[in-house]
Amino acid sequence: MAKKNAANVAGIKTKTTWKQAFKRDWQLYLLLLFPLIMVIVFSYGAYPGLRMAFMDYKPAKGYAGSEWVGMKTFIKIFKDADFMRALRNSVVFNLADLLVGFPMPIILALILNELRYPRFKKVSQTILYLPHFLSWAIIGSVAMTMFRPNSGLVNILLTNMGVISEGIPFLNEKWHWAITYLLIGVWQTMGWGTILYLAAITGINGELYEAAMIDGANRWKRMWHITLPGIKSTVVTLLILNLGRVMGSNLERLTALENSQVKDFQYQLAVYIYNKGIGAGKFSAATAVGLFQSLIGLILVLLSDKFAKKLGEDGLL
Repeated sequence: MAKKNAANVAGIKTKTTWKQAFKRDWQLYLLLLFPLIMVIVFSYGAYPGLRMAFMDYKPAKGYAGSEWVGMKTFIKIFKDADFMRALRNSVVFNLADLLVGFPMPIILALILNELRYPRFKKVSQTILYLPHFLSWAIIGSVAMTMFRPNSGLVNILLTNMGVISEGIPFLNEKWHWAITYLLIGVWQTMGWGTILYLAAITGINGELYEAAMIDGANRWKRMWHITLPGIKSTVVTLLILNLGRVMGSNLERLTALENSQVKDFQYQLAVYIYNKGIGAGKFSAATAVGLFQSLIGLILVLLSDKFAKKLGEDGLL
């Protein structure tokens, strides 16, 4: 004990044991226990069910009675014209979402960081965060009402202003629907996406800005040469994570904005899995598609992480 006290007095760091850490921070470990259990049950607990992708699964027979078919389910899926259409739409729209939506939280965070009136900044952040907490059912119903070709508020305003002579079918024609679909997604996510970037910006040393101001750098130069390089690692990490979602799709978003006139573009992998799995009772096919999505997403994350490291970034892993 005397040696430990002498080491502490001398400023030498002694190793903290697991028991000491638990005794000191037991409240934090207790708070962490519940989310860990949730992740284990709902994420890792579902892994044994993936064997369904390699079986001709029948709910009445269960896993023990269902026939093992190996890769036949995957081969059948890859020959399905509906799957190829859903795959094409998912990749195209997710890449477009990434191209349009990924830069917006960065731009918005840079703008919010430059606001100098604290109360206005807080109110703006709150307003921008709110769409994230709205369900797609609410967003879809409001969008369908506002963007009606003849009686929608947006078309009425544009007509009264003389911008258009007849209503624009924002959600009733597939090409207009595609643009509206992307922009609504950007509006719904961009405010919430600024949180991580604003947190990264607060970690930048303020002395860098002071030195730049002394050298005569204006706001734009400080933003370009200090703020953006300061959050580059955060941008790269989030970009890698977003690339892993290129194969995914949001069923709630797709069903909230669907109608019979835009089926060509609205039919994506999430809709395909829902129709095949729950609608048609083909649980093996739906599981196989979900597994395929996950594997491709994992490969994309690993490749993009490796590419980022080759460019000199820290990467994700």
